[in-house]
Amino acid sequence: MSAQPEHAPVPPTPAAAAQLLAQLRLSTRAATWVPAFEQDWSRALEDSRHSYSLSPLHDVIRTWQARLEALPAVTEFLASGRDDADGVDLADALDGRR
Repeated sequence: MSAQPEHAPVPPTPAAAAQLLAQLRLSTRAATWVPAFEQDWSRALEDSRHSYSLSPLHDVIRTWQARLEALPAVTEFLASGRDDADGVDLADALDGRR
């Protein structure tokens, strides 16, 4: 019998941050996303040092993976010229995925 709930997310692999950074560097938004990821990662490292938990690091990886996964759909939407005034904040959308 497992002590973890069935809906617990699988933790990212140890190399996930490096792989994610490599993907971000290849994306069309690399100029803004790479510095933003590095800032989020630094903040999460500091939080992890104080809390002795890897959760902040895992959260950063999951958030940025979701951004990369959504990039093609977002790019297509923006190119279509549709009105995005009623958009939803990414943080609100991701809360349901965790």
